[in-house]
Formats: sequence, C-alpha cells, structure tokens
Amino acid sequence: MEMKLRGLYEMYGYYPFKMSKFEEYNFYSRNKGILVSEGVITFTDTTGKLMALKPDVTLSIVKNYRNGTEGVQRLYYNENVYRISDKTHSYKEINQMGLECMGDITEYNIYEVVRLAAMSLSMLSEGSVLNISNLDVLSAILKGMEPGQWQKQLLSCIGDKNPHGVKRICEEKGVDSEHTELLMFLTKAYGTCHDIVSQIKGKTDNTEILRALEQLENIVEAADDVPGVKLYVDMSLIKDAEYYNGVVFQGFIKGVPSGVLSGGQYDCLMKKMDKDAKAIGFAVYLDLLQRLSTERKYDTDVLLIYGHNDDYGQVLKRAVKIAESGRTVSAQTCVPDRMSYEEIIKFED
Repeated sequence: MEMKLRGLYEMYGYYPFKMSKFEEYNFYSRNKGILVSEGVITFTDTTGKLMALKPDVTLSIVKNYRNGTEGVQRLYYNENVYRISDKTHSYKEINQMGLECMGDITEYNIYEVVRLAAMSLSMLSEGSVLNISNLDVLSAILKGMEPGQWQKQLLSCIGDKNPHGVKRICEEKGVDSEHTELLMFLTKAYGTCHDIVSQIKGKTDNTEILRALEQLENIVEAADDVPGVKLYVDMSLIKDAEYYNGVVFQGFIKGVPSGVLSGGQYDCLMKKMDKDAKAIGFAVYLDLLQRLSTERKYDTDVLLIYGHNDDYGQVLKRAVKIAESGRTVSAQTCVPDRMSYEEIIKFED
C-alpha cells in the first residue's frame, strides 16, 4: 500500500522527505497544542540535552521550512511516531504516511490536497468516507466576541456534538440568539454539502460565513467524483484554532472504527513558528490498516493438506489456483493446532 500511495503523491509533484527520529524536547513542549498525544518519550543525549522521540511529523517539517522559499513546496513522508495508546495507555510506535504542501498556497493547492486525500482513501478501501468542514465559518461567527477560555469550551462542546453545552455557554456570555442558534446547529450539521450549506445560508446573511461556505462547496466539488469515496460536510469537525484554520477533514474506511486519515490547513501553526507561508496537509495512519487483514473470521479460508511424498510443484500450483479464486490458503502437512479454517482440502483428492 505504501508504494501505491507513494506513486500517487509523486504523480502530483510531491517528493520524499526524511527526518531524524528525535528532536529537542523543548521544541515539542512549546507546541503541545498540536500534538495528538501529550505524552512524549524523552532521553538525555551525550551532550546533556533532553531529547524526545518524535511524536509528530508536521512539526518537524514546518521547523525545516525556510522562509523566502518561492512558490509551493510539496513533499510526502513515511515515518514512525511515538505516542500513548488510548487503549493500553502505554507508548506505541505508529507508522504514518502523508503529505504537506507549504508556501504561496492558492485555492488550487487546497483542492489538490483534499482530492489526494480522497484518492488515498479510495486506494485503501471501497466505500470510504471523507468528512470535511471549514473552520472559517466558526471564525466568522465568533469574530468580534470577547476571546478567552470560554471559546475553547464552546469549541469542545461543538466537537462533542453537545448543543445543550453550547447553549449554556452562549447564554452565560450573552451571545445573541442568531449566533447561538447557528452555533447549536453546527453540533448536528452532518450531511451532503448541498443540504448543510443550504441550511446554514437560511440562518444567516453574514458575508464572511457565506464566503467560507462557497469555498467549502468548491472544495467538495473538486473531490466528489473520486470512485468509492463519499464526501460529507461535518461542521462539528473541530481542530485547535491556535494552529488550524480553513478546511479540515477526516477519513474513514470500512472495517476500522476510528479515522485513518486526518488533515487540514495550518497557516496559524506556520505563523506561530515564524514561517512566512501557508500550509495544508494530511496523514494516513497505516498502523490502523493492519486491522483489515487481522480481523478475519478464520485464519485461512482453505487448509490444503499434502503429504511428504506428493509432488511439491503440483501442490504449489493447487495453492496458487485457490488463491487466484480469491480465497486465502495455507498448505500444511497436517492440521496445525489453534488454526481456524473454513474448509479442508486434501491434495490427493
């Protein structure tokens, strides 16, 4: 799968990027908000510096971006990161592949990256889903309101699809009824782009919101013909506004309960790290794809039993024929202990 994704990205002008497995710990401690997991594995190197195993790829790539670079820099990576498991609460090594597009970003670059995200999902599995939102809608609603911790709590309620929490916070802060209704609607706004955009347009005439919705429509149109992928607008899809802006998205495939792809624009992160550029990218969590091959009803569909005196070449041909029919096969001289199978076939039959 990595080779297929690599071929896809290179076809659109992205080139491979390699990086060190670790950075100075202070680098990550200053940017904890963008990290998926707060836990960082640290160690002291031979010079006495406190180092950390890489918990994130994007931060390292942004760090290496050079101001003054003309045009758009396109790159992709296949790296391991180290984070705390949600299930075991222990550290785990995660293999992820993704791409970043940085520099003088235009609307074209946004369309291209979102389409490549959809095409990546199409390669991974049929019946994939790509959920898309535009954080500029939220920014336009909150514009002019008193900033503070309450806005982070509000965004958390929207992300948790909690309209009652949104209403309570809005009432406490004196948010007018129109904006309160809009914010509450965002918690449940999930569906086709046409339906969601139409409903939001019916609730406001704010020019900034309408402009963000038009961009969202154009982005969806740029990727809605990718085979095997359905695009939906999910306005409750939230990322930290301190780092992200504009379009954000998340991808799902059959057989995996959590998102296997995540991305968006992160101009705010670039500015925070003193980079004079805009950026957008996404990551594919390759470790989650292992579930597709491991979560099977049987260890093998067919157990092909052969003897030590049989013609091994003919046994192989029989196994190949079974495999070409679309069934998994394990050729054995006896029935192994603790192996499950759907059918036993004896070679001599």
